[in-house]
Amino acid sequence: MSDTAADDPARSIAFQGVLGANSHISCREAFPAMTPLPCGTFEDAFAAVETERTAALAMIPIENSLGGRVADIHHLLPNSSLYIVAEHFLPIQYKLAAPKGATLEGLREVWSHVQALAQCREQIRDLGLRPVVRADTAGAALEVAEMGDTSIAAVCPGLAADLYGLDVLRNRFEDRIGNTTRFIVMSRARKDPEPGDGPCMTSFIFQVRSVPAALYKALGGFATNGVNITKLESCLSGEHFGVALFYAEIEGHPADLPVARALEELDYFSTRMRTLGVYKAHSFRQR
Repeated sequence: MSDTAADDPARSIAFQGVLGANSHISCREAFPAMTPLPCGTFEDAFAAVETERTAALAMIPIENSLGGRVADIHHLLPNSSLYIVAEHFLPIQYKLAAPKGATLEGLREVWSHVQALAQCREQIRDLGLRPVVRADTAGAALEVAEMGDTSIAAVCPGLAADLYGLDVLRNRFEDRIGNTTRFIVMSRARKDPEPGDGPCMTSFIFQVRSVPAALYKALGGFATNGVNITKLESCLSGEHFGVALFYAEIEGHPADLPVARALEELDYFSTRMRTLGVYKAHSFRQR
């Protein structure tokens, strides 16, 4: 933790990873006046806000357009007392970076997070490099910089290459342009936007009875009231294998009459339901 973050938790935002990570970039874009607080794990980032109170907010990746959902988050959200208060979309751009003096011809290995390596698989194969999985992209850049071996490169964000003094050997190293990660911003306090103040999203979890057609009946109110469900995912509740917990996101504010009616019907057919957050829809959704 930086001294600045420790001195002013109210102006600090936690993220998983080391400085230079994509989550760090999202913190700088969405909250430029706040101090980023690096955390070793997602659990640590949640705890920094929830129990340790060393940060006011947490920037958490929830899904990637190529890699899909971030599985760890869906196990943390149901058990957390934090609320989603915002979302942020970050276009992902990777660099192939190595210690000063390195050349493409002299490289033998490339280090990074498993998803980053997968998203650059074709380029790595074309260069004949051996991929090595590390905990995260920026952490890989730090390790490569500390070793100083010019035969080892890192796939990392440009910020990490700059922070750790690496030379960028190839820009836009990802195989496909348009890779985007969506982040959610977590807070101890629920901060719903005013009804009617622009497009909103509502996130919630629910658990239906383990009977035939329970999910169909629970979701029927969204169809009859014209409410769009943008995300619906299931995970084990931790109780037993016969009961699934669902994470859902819808367009709209609970104060909107159609949304209120749909949520009321969902609650009727559910054994458990909790709103995780109501927040403004990011402008990226309009593209």
